[in-house]
Amino acid sequence: MFKTTLRTTALIAILSASALATQAANPQVGGAAMYADKNIVENAVNSKDHTTLVAAVKAAGLVETLSGKGPFTVFAPTNAAFAKLPQGTVDTLLKPENKAQLTKVLTCHVVAADAMSTMIAKMIKDDGGEHDVTTVGGCVLKAKEAGGTITLTDEMGDVASVTIADVKQSNGVIHVIDAVMLPKM
Repeated sequence: MFKTTLRTTALIAILSASALATQAANPQVGGAAMYADKNIVENAVNSKDHTTLVAAVKAAGLVETLSGKGPFTVFAPTNAAFAKLPQGTVDTLLKPENKAQLTKVLTCHVVAADAMSTMIAKMIKDDGGEHDVTTVGGCVLKAKEAGGTITLTDEMGDVASVTIADVKQSNGVIHVIDAVMLPKM
């Protein structure tokens, strides 16, 4: 009897640990594993869906900042999101003479907090259906939730949906979005 109980207890412990590991695992982004013990930049460089964002972060000189202690919440636009911008926009922003403008655009995707989607959804609910998110770039994004999807509206009226939420990083969290958030210029 004692051996059976011990085996059952051990099996339950193994199954529970396995379930917790599965729950705690980060989603893949751009076909790459995202590791909670790596920082935002270390993970982003591995995503094939974020090569434009990584190039922009490098051009703006933000690698050291986003590799820092944080905490940061990054709303990370995909390559497809950047491709939606008018033709030539990305190439123009990546020019050295446009570094300040590029930095402004990128920092409008960063919040100085570790905000998981449940926290954002609670803030939206607590604020009556819309929550102002102030970014480190000084932009104000309007966060809403509909049908379980969080959306952000930028200062130009463009809307992005969070397509992959809660990608935990050592210095914060990434939420993948399907549009680039632009500041009023």
